[in-house]
Amino acid sequence: MTLLNNGRLNRRGFLATTAATALAASLPMGGAMAAPNRGGHLRAAIGHGQTTDTLNPGTYENSFTTSLSFAIHGRLTEVTNEGALVPELAESWEASDDASVWKFKIRKGVTFHSGKELAIEDVVNSINFHRGEGSTSAAGPIVAPIQDIATEGNDTVVFTLDGGNADFPFILSDYHLTICKAEGESIDWKSGDGCGSYVLKDFQPGVSYALERNPNHWRSDVAWFDSAEVIAIVDQNARTTALVSGDVDMADRLDLKTVGLLARRPDIQINSVAGTQHYTFAMDTRAEPYSNVHVRHALKFGINRQELVDKILFGYGSVGNDHPIGQGQRYFNKDLEQTSYDPDKAKYHLKLAGLDSVDVSLSAADAAFVGAVDAAVLYQSSAAACGINLKPVREPNDGYWSDVWMKKPFCAVYWSGRSVEDQMFSTAYKCGASWNDSFWCNDRFDELMVKARSELDEAKRREMYYEMQAICSSDGGVIVPMFANYVFGNSTKIAHTEQMGSNWDVDGMRFIERWWFA
Repeated sequence: MTLLNNGRLNRRGFLATTAATALAASLPMGGAMAAPNRGGHLRAAIGHGQTTDTLNPGTYENSFTTSLSFAIHGRLTEVTNEGALVPELAESWEASDDASVWKFKIRKGVTFHSGKELAIEDVVNSINFHRGEGSTSAAGPIVAPIQDIATEGNDTVVFTLDGGNADFPFILSDYHLTICKAEGESIDWKSGDGCGSYVLKDFQPGVSYALERNPNHWRSDVAWFDSAEVIAIVDQNARTTALVSGDVDMADRLDLKTVGLLARRPDIQINSVAGTQHYTFAMDTRAEPYSNVHVRHALKFGINRQELVDKILFGYGSVGNDHPIGQGQRYFNKDLEQTSYDPDKAKYHLKLAGLDSVDVSLSAADAAFVGAVDAAVLYQSSAAACGINLKPVREPNDGYWSDVWMKKPFCAVYWSGRSVEDQMFSTAYKCGASWNDSFWCNDRFDELMVKARSELDEAKRREMYYEMQAICSSDGGVIVPMFANYVFGNSTKIAHTEQMGSNWDVDGMRFIERWWFA
């Protein structure tokens, strides 16, 4: 085993880090900001949530359950507000020289809300919960490379992978991979008994949840609010009204058409954070006409991406190129030719598909992303000049993710993206992945994904990820017209660090434990 002392990932090999890294990373603005205040009751409005939501970590799929998960549960690793990876329930870790074997030392003195002390069997069972042929967890694809989980002594968990993976500690920060109490060979997820900084007091699926600070939490630099209540308000106008009236202290997914007016109010702060969030239109590549790659090409050339950035995002974002990797990520393919609106090319590809025109229906709702229905209408207009008769279908917000997404053959979707490329590709583009919402399969892509994961040469790894983005763009079943900034507002009574997490919405979805009352 090889240890590194700087707590940063050596892209040629492996990572090792300790709790000291976490302490430095947790200091607001490098430690220059005044100490936060404890106390008060936070009220937040989240533009997601549905009655089918559960506490099962394998089913988390929206900001309502994700924010709850980060509040009540812990994970082995954490991505800080500055994007650094630091220890959470793992005190330290080390890897073999080829990054195929990872040892995580589990932190002592951590207890669940019920009082049970964290043990290595909790960690083993929690990760195994997402593994195996019988698993239906959305995290299944990202833990699939784990071949074996063993223990050493009473404080070390050993992961053996099917090949080297320099990003493995990042994978363990995924919001699905919560550490729950062991229960037999599985875990107790139904009780909501976690080891996070807040205790779950009430949970109404798709409606609200209530929290109280965990008085026995192992960290003293988080959980400033005494309590918190998060309400699912999918209707954008109602959510904004709640913020303006002072009924809530924070609201996410603001209406970009009116956010400028909100910013003029002295009692509201508007935050815009660029990250990996992207809005998509997913085609079921098993179904006609989307099974024809030339029809997919026509649909990609038939959308005016810049118009969507201007009219849907109001400039709070950038155009996408039909792959999920953001411009700020390590292996973003800056050399890939941008697909732009081109009616002639769209018609050319329809002709190659043996068609003069094509009729498609696009399902959308604001539950997918704010402005999704308007985006579908704009798409209808631009596609008309391309021989594409696109019919927008307004779907109900409630049940969108259970009844429309991955059920209807062409629908609007939002993705928060992932911290590392392999995690995003494994989650949503690998053939057979639970959340592969285009049901797309490409042998070359899957081959490259496995090779890139274990490739320790930086230049070769970049070349592979470049090719994977090109394959997604040219052959894939997902249209990615735009990357959207995270835009949310909070009362000026709330304080937080100037730099906020960009790996998920609203400060990495850790706003409950990171923010405080000024």
